[in-house]
Amino acid sequence: MAKIAFILLCHKDAPSIIQQAERLTATGDYVSIHFDARAKAADFAAITEALADNAGVTFAKKRIKCGWGQWSLVQASLLAVEAAVEAFPKATHFYMLSGDCASVKSAPYAHKFLDARDVDYVESFDFFNSNWIKTGFKGERLFYRHWFNERQHKRLFYASYHLQRRLGLARRVPDDIQVMIGSQWWCLRRKTIEAILTFSKVRADVIRFFKTTWIPDETYFQTLVRHLVPAREIESRTLTFKMFSDYGMPVTFYNDQYDLLISQDYLFARKISPEADLLKRRLGALWNSDRKDFATSKEGPKLHAFLTGRGRVGKRFGTRFWERESTLGADRDLYMLVCKKWHVAKRLLKTASDKVDVRGIEYLFDEAGCRVPHLGGIERTLEKRNRHRRALMRMLFDYYGTERLMICLDPANLDLMRDFMSDRANARILELQCNFDDQYLVGHAHRVGLATEDTPGEVIQRMLPTLRHEFLDESAAIREEEFPRHFRLREGRSSTENGAVLSEFFGIEPDLAQELAETQHLFAD
Repeated sequence: MAKIAFILLCHKDAPSIIQQAERLTATGDYVSIHFDARAKAADFAAITEALADNAGVTFAKKRIKCGWGQWSLVQASLLAVEAAVEAFPKATHFYMLSGDCASVKSAPYAHKFLDARDVDYVESFDFFNSNWIKTGFKGERLFYRHWFNERQHKRLFYASYHLQRRLGLARRVPDDIQVMIGSQWWCLRRKTIEAILTFSKVRADVIRFFKTTWIPDETYFQTLVRHLVPAREIESRTLTFKMFSDYGMPVTFYNDQYDLLISQDYLFARKISPEADLLKRRLGALWNSDRKDFATSKEGPKLHAFLTGRGRVGKRFGTRFWERESTLGADRDLYMLVCKKWHVAKRLLKTASDKVDVRGIEYLFDEAGCRVPHLGGIERTLEKRNRHRRALMRMLFDYYGTERLMICLDPANLDLMRDFMSDRANARILELQCNFDDQYLVGHAHRVGLATEDTPGEVIQRMLPTLRHEFLDESAAIREEEFPRHFRLREGRSSTENGAVLSEFFGIEPDLAQELAETQHLFAD
């Protein structure tokens, strides 16, 4: 059975480090700690004293001062790895962790997971041909020597880089090495770790090269594993769940995200908030439990963005000045059918197009596949349609040679409603307010990519209240705009009541409006 030696790099929060080590070793696994030499001596003393009698804990024989982006992080890792290899001969796997990490599965589950395949788990992507680095330096990380810490000595860091460029001091990667890149949170087998330690002792040229590369903790182990281990024995992924915000910063997890974390297809997660004591206790208890029945999914990033991103959606493209000054036409009528259930609005649009003298176009601002006539390219993408909304509508009025158009809109497209309702044209909104049962909400989650066929049922159930509230909030937001010509058709009302609304909305006779209200299966799913 797998026995894990956790390589724990940490620099603060001694009480949490002690608890973390005690929890991880309580199941028969091991911990090797490197505590940053920059940290308080009193904190390190507290850790060593508290764990002195724990046979499953060892410490790096030397503590060094660590700096982000520097070789010191790799050096600290190697020191902790060496201590673990020597102290724990029964360890089969070596798992890199930080003090901000926590387990999101039980120890029996983790052991079984590692026993299932004889592979190393490490992100290992080609440095130059992959898209792992999104912004900033790429080749410059390797080709130039970086002696200064970019965060602590920014001016020296960049002055050194620019001087080397001017003097043509670019260097080459060692000939037999293909540099790889990936997350520093790896889990490697014992034979791989031993091969890396041996290689590090005999290849001084490679050590010299990586000592002055930038952010080597993302390249050193990743490169050596690929160099020393057959590709078939490498699973190029991390077992530590991590996410980054749209600002490029690591996402921090809090007490209320326990269910989200344990449902992901990972063994650990980072970063856990230092204040999330309840979350740490629950995850610690989970690690020490016998639970093995985890329903996992891979929708963590989408779920997190959905559950935390409500209300933070900005307006990427501002309206052009020539669109603000233009109008659809003062004598033109624009009828907007607003409904979250697109099939309901489409049914009414089809019936109204047949019975009322109004040309209908479906969700042209929400659905890329909506049929729109060729208008010179402005209609090709949703982005273009929304950005040039007034110009597009004017062209559609002209194309069809009509003064009356009817379109469907998703309730989330409030900005577009504001724009059209502020126009000099006679624009009006008919909101079709539907009931949303769980079955529909589950289907919606699948349609928008919040869930897949593999998403556990309990994960989807936790999503449903948020989805339902989102739909209600969209309707409330429309109501709060207090548009002067805002009409509401409601599922559950009598056809007589809805007919009266349709009569006023379209300006048609009550009998014809009643026919529209009685559209067969109008609100059916």
